[in-house]
Amino acid sequence: MIADPAVLAERAREAVAGLAECRACPRECGADRLSGRWGACKTGRDAVVTSWFAHHGEEDCLRGRRGSGTIFFGHCNLRCVFCQNSDISQGLAPGPGTAAAQPNAVAAMMLELQDAGCHNINFVTPEHVVPQVLEALVVAVRGGLRLPVVYNTSAYDALGSLRRLEGVVDIYMPDFKLWSAAACRRYLMAEDYGARARASIAEMQRQVGPLRLDADGIATRGVLLRHLVMPGLLEETRAVLEWVARELGPDTWVNLMNQYRPAGKVGRSRFPELNRGLRRAEYAEACAVARDLGLGRADAHPRLP
Repeated sequence: MIADPAVLAERAREAVAGLAECRACPRECGADRLSGRWGACKTGRDAVVTSWFAHHGEEDCLRGRRGSGTIFFGHCNLRCVFCQNSDISQGLAPGPGTAAAQPNAVAAMMLELQDAGCHNINFVTPEHVVPQVLEALVVAVRGGLRLPVVYNTSAYDALGSLRRLEGVVDIYMPDFKLWSAAACRRYLMAEDYGARARASIAEMQRQVGPLRLDADGIATRGVLLRHLVMPGLLEETRAVLEWVARELGPDTWVNLMNQYRPAGKVGRSRFPELNRGLRRAEYAEACAVARDLGLGRADAHPRLP
């Protein structure tokens, strides 16, 4: 966390001012979010929080024994057809009882999670609300926040937003979904996703380097990269892992996830090629690719549901 609160406050001020003609994410919609308008993210002046709690389902190095202090933001700047939380990420209403949360409210959530003993503050789906995150952090730091900050993202981030987070975020956790423009266009509704993700993750790596753990095995700083292995898309996985090994290096911590299941818009008539679970052989091949590339810090989950 930036030691000088004045520096953090200035970054927050600049970021919030930019909401008047928003370029906070790669959509660069130019919407005047200060006036409550919005583009693809469906979020106006204030962030929407759908839940916050001590999460015990994250990676071991994040959850530890006391949980990762997750704050889930509503809406998203992607349109993944297989999204398991599409009611929250793509619907107009994020869910019953949720509403826009002003900076003081988000800061209070952070301090509540810290008081509960969480190991970190974990912002989930923050790509479109970086200005709001920064202004809430100003309040939280003044209130005594001292936990590491985790930026849990789809990797569809704007470089300008990430640079404002330098020295603020301790642990970047990007989910590098797909590689090719064709797959990104079909399944994420963002043809430029692959190129944007590569640039974003390289910037994250520049800022914090490979993941580092303390004596108790808890992450303190660095990049923890996720990749969801999907049915029939092993060439996408191979391309992602080859890039990681080549550009980020073999010390990169990669979580190869196997929990894909048909959801969202996937069905027999729409995206039928994704309308099945991941096969054991497919996941085994993905793990073999990681091993062959020398990615020794790749987590594998051998048991499929």
